[in-house]
Amino acid sequence: MEIEYGRILRVDLSSKRSWMEMLDPADFRKFIGGSGAAALLLFKLAKPDVDPLDPENPLILAVGPLCGTRAPTSGRHEVAALSPLTGLFAESDVGGAWGSAFRAAGWDFLVIEGASEDPVFILVTERGASIEPASGVWGKDTFQTAEYFSSAYPGSETACIGPAGEKLVKIAAIAHDGRDARMAGRCGLGAVMGSKRLKAVVAAPATRRPRALWDPEGFRSSVIDVTKALPVNTEMMARFGTAGSLGVFYEAGDVPVKNWIAGSGPLDIGKLVGQTWVEKGLLKKRFFCAQCPIGCGRVVELSDGGLGGGPEYETLSMLGPNLLIDDLGAVIAANELCNRLGLDTISAGGAIGFLMEAFERGETAGIDLGGIAPRWGDAKALLELVRLIGARDGVGALLGEGVARMSKVFGSPEYAIHVKGLEFPAHDPRAFNSMGLSYATANRGACHLQGMSYNYERRLTMPERGFPAPEDRFGTKRKVELVVATQDYMGLLDSLKLCKFSIGGGSSVTTSLEWLNLATGWGMDVDEYLKAGERIFNLKRMINVSRGVSRKDDTLPDRIKFQPKGGGAGQNLPPDLETSLDAYYRLRGWSEDGLPEDSKKEELGLFVL
Repeated sequence: MEIEYGRILRVDLSSKRSWMEMLDPADFRKFIGGSGAAALLLFKLAKPDVDPLDPENPLILAVGPLCGTRAPTSGRHEVAALSPLTGLFAESDVGGAWGSAFRAAGWDFLVIEGASEDPVFILVTERGASIEPASGVWGKDTFQTAEYFSSAYPGSETACIGPAGEKLVKIAAIAHDGRDARMAGRCGLGAVMGSKRLKAVVAAPATRRPRALWDPEGFRSSVIDVTKALPVNTEMMARFGTAGSLGVFYEAGDVPVKNWIAGSGPLDIGKLVGQTWVEKGLLKKRFFCAQCPIGCGRVVELSDGGLGGGPEYETLSMLGPNLLIDDLGAVIAANELCNRLGLDTISAGGAIGFLMEAFERGETAGIDLGGIAPRWGDAKALLELVRLIGARDGVGALLGEGVARMSKVFGSPEYAIHVKGLEFPAHDPRAFNSMGLSYATANRGACHLQGMSYNYERRLTMPERGFPAPEDRFGTKRKVELVVATQDYMGLLDSLKLCKFSIGGGSSVTTSLEWLNLATGWGMDVDEYLKAGERIFNLKRMINVSRGVSRKDDTLPDRIKFQPKGGGAGQNLPPDLETSLDAYYRLRGWSEDGLPEDSKKEELGLFVL
């Protein structure tokens, strides 16, 4: 039986047109779906010199070939474009229910081009897309917007921006699932929606029909064991959420403290950890993304008495210890405000940490702080600064530009903690030192999810790539091979749109490939599968190379490269980056300057695009 994949719904907001296309079946196999197919579409549609806030920058929302099936954690989707924050390839992975609703309407990809003169939203159904006025919700926060569309289109799911995206704040996010707040947070993609005057994309399928499968019975049999094992193997994640690992990572020296200066600080980390939420009755219920048996999402009581998404590990770390704040109520309130305004909590925490350090150093002279004294540990200042970022007002306008641009204003690049303009997530390469190379070479900028090599230093294995046991945490023998292997595999998971937590729960390279073959009938072997991961990573690099990226950009802040942390167990520096890059480029088949060689492009079939 031939299974149809690759239905593209294209929308041009400038001409108010929409139409359907099909992705070439050969391209679907080469790039899998989700992240890989989105990168392919972006490569073909975006001019190398286009400004990310120009109407010609395509915004792409993509699901994977397992979405709409019973594969556990397969309900995720990808948002891709060129980033207003970094100017480079951008993607943001998100869970929740929007992807499943979009797929239920019969689509795999949504490509949005052009810009509307007036605020609009896109309504997606089985029939296609309609472009509707959105002036009534322009200016509303993300919770209000989601509630409006949920009422107007019962059973629908909404992806929307808040005031930050409307005002083109470069760290603006795209929100999903209303108060439960699943965020496509990274890279400022909310500003891309804002530049198109696009308030929301509403997926409103008539029914939640499952995707057709090549071998339905074989597929059901294959996924059932992992589906049963996931809640057992991820019990701690289910009970305490990602916040449950905060204490462990803090002890390992992995958590940022005081803008990445220290491994520990004058704060009580126990006040923030997920276990405390349970003990104090702050956790009201768990949130499950579509087709997920884990339920790591937290639902807590918000400041207005309603229920909403609790802060994840990254948010807790960046708005907590990174700012020397251990007041859980304040971090929950800041997270809620970021969610309402539509802001990336990681970048917001990084920008505010940079400002607090600049203030402590006496380097904010000439900057209008609006009467705020941004001192370490000041929860009131945190909340006010978040509000200003979302409003793009006063010093908030500067913070919303991100730390790379801030550092040019302050003249202090040495403590601007970012790679290629993207603020660090809350895992320190000095604690799991393969992460230094992984951050430096990740295609969207500093990102733990595009490599996740730190988890392969802790406990995970990948026998299919020659890693039958975890790598030594501070060793350097095979770190370059580990980074390449994990980057390629994470690209596959992002293209299938399987959650990374599925790996620790019982999924593997072999099981995910089996599911793909049973769904599609492709009969792909492990070598072809892993080659697809390598192809996807290289294509994203080629997009960045077309925008000027080379070896000079594959670097780390001096603080991370040269300054050991005090406190915690994370005392080691990352391996020498220049030596690691030489080995990494050789293994990747790139030039000494970090450019994919012609022979590598030919091997991967990238010359013919």
